Amino acid sequence: MNKEMAIVPHNIEAEIAVLGSIVLNESLMVELQDEIIPDDFYDERNKTIYKAMLSLYNENKNIDITSVVSHLEASNRLASIGGYDYVASIFNYNYTSMNIQTYLALVKEASLKRTAIQKLGQLTQQGYDPTLDANQYLTRIEETIFDLSKRRKTSEFTYIQTVAERVQKRIQEESIRIQEDITGISTGYGNLNKATLGFQPEQLIILAARPAMGKSALAMNIAVNVAQYNKNGKAVVAVFSLEMGMDQLVERMIASESNIHLSNIRTANMDGTEIRKFTMACNKLSSLNIYFDDSSTTTIEDIRAKCRKQKASTGLDFVVIDYLQLIDGSSSGAKSRQEEVSKISRGLKMMARELQIPVLALAQLSREVEKRDDKKPIMADLRDSGSIEQDADIVTFLYREDYYRKDKDKDAEQPISEEAILNIAKNRSGSAGIDLDFVFQGRYSKFKEIDKGE
Repeated sequence: MNKEMAIVPHNIEAEIAVLGSIVLNESLMVELQDEIIPDDFYDERNKTIYKAMLSLYNENKNIDITSVVSHLEASNRLASIGGYDYVASIFNYNYTSMNIQTYLALVKEASLKRTAIQKLGQLTQQGYDPTLDANQYLTRIEETIFDLSKRRKTSEFTYIQTVAERVQKRIQEESIRIQEDITGISTGYGNLNKATLGFQPEQLIILAARPAMGKSALAMNIAVNVAQYNKNGKAVVAVFSLEMGMDQLVERMIASESNIHLSNIRTANMDGTEIRKFTMACNKLSSLNIYFDDSSTTTIEDIRAKCRKQKASTGLDFVVIDYLQLIDGSSSGAKSRQEEVSKISRGLKMMARELQIPVLALAQLSREVEKRDDKKPIMADLRDSGSIEQDADIVTFLYREDYYRKDKDKDAEQPISEEAILNIAKNRSGSAGIDLDFVFQGRYSKFKEIDKGE
């Protein structure tokens, strides 16, 4: 037999290129962890390094030469792969992560060939077993071939309905964008879209207010709108609620959608008409791609890991966090609460950039607002602000004058105004320093946008 033909299939250069690409862009691990396994690497050194990278990724740690070497040292595997010099040689390779699919295909192709050789070799040996009848043997061959064929990446025919639906969806989305003159995702509020051009990928948007102003209600209204009005109703929204249970949030969504008094929903005190409206609202909301997490103790690392997983499994278009100051920052090593919040806001901004999605984070304002005659919020009122203002692309303040007049007006004949103002205090990609007028229907947990002349 020709000696060259006896060489086990492998591509060391491509293996090193995959590892080098991860070093250049560690966000590739979101996809790679499902596409390639350690055993796909032929070189034991490369396999060991990839295992270390996987462990670091799953622990939400940065993947760099220091962290990889430390991880290998801790598990007593550094010497077995050639020490620091071999790790450094991979990290110093000059590759571009843009070609990752090419490198990946070469590694997986060699791995598939090795697996086929091994499996078929085992089948050959089993053929000599006198206790195995022919039908059993053929069944094993079929199972093995089928298992190998599933690992092969092939293209398939595409049904015209699939293509037509994709084209229709794209045209509808473009039509909506042209009509509303936005470049990001629609918030469902025309004036807010006009001011922001829609929420953009990589943006961190802050919605800040004092307690009881309705910021959670507005955030849920926006979450439902994003899911409903983007990607032909297929946009995926993740909601992290650190203060309120998911049942309470959905009750508010149902009240807003059905125009049924929230207290009637919570007490199940509804007449026939309301029950029909309740059922219709539930069915409509159930068709939307909204996912909830109401874990009471959540770190920024937890949020990033869950969003990465969601992005990889169903896609992810928008994230809402209620609210920023409730994120657990005790493990960050910060020396003060202000420093903790600063690291959290920075982490949220980095997550938005990594996942290429807008992130809406609610924030509490400090009590200083209550001490002034003019209650309208300003940047200095951001509680534990640190770098919130710096990291955010958009900062908005929700303000309701009637909240501060409720005691004065409790004996008045006229009902308290439902007017609310959303002030856009900072906007890197659009208009800033403007007020958007809303009506807050608290009984429905619903915000309706109005024109100033209306």
